[in-house]
Amino acid sequence: MSKKASKKPITPESVILSRRQKLVDNKTVISFLSKLIILVVVLIVLFNVVFGLTPMRGNDMKPSFHAGDILLYYRMGHEYRSGDVVVYKAEESTYVGRVVAVGGDEIEITEDSTVRINGSIMIETDVYFPTPKYGDEVQYPVKLSEGEYFILCDFRDGGKDSRYFGKIPTDRIEGQVISAVRRSQL
Repeated sequence: MSKKASKKPITPESVILSRRQKLVDNKTVISFLSKLIILVVVLIVLFNVVFGLTPMRGNDMKPSFHAGDILLYYRMGHEYRSGDVVVYKAEESTYVGRVVAVGGDEIEITEDSTVRINGSIMIETDVYFPTPKYGDEVQYPVKLSEGEYFILCDFRDGGKDSRYFGKIPTDRIEGQVISAVRRSQL
């Protein structure tokens, strides 16, 4: 008999049986599990050390961000500039706001709802609302030391920010917002 005649024909059943045997192979299973564990560890490190995710609560940053948006922020930077949108902790809660003054600056919110930094009126092209003072929580003018920031919401009337909390030190800032997923895109 020739070799061709002794060989079994390839059928769909034999292909399926062959693939099942490969899946059961311990080396394949161990390889898959090790890759899965490595992926999970990398994702945990990536989203607990380098990046962070937080939902936008309320409309304090309207029109830039809306309630329900998911914000991606970068945790590794510790130098923030005026105009940066940051995620920070205050009173055991997480807030989002825009840095308006940094260490070395003096900020004042006047009776006519004007923001002055170092004596000059601050012009903000992305903010469409006046900036009223809140009660007596903060005494103006506020002089910021190195490592302190004054953070305001974009929707200035009623948002909790430095007008309520005062100076925000660097160690309470979680990171700088780099992107947002709009709730309408989910």
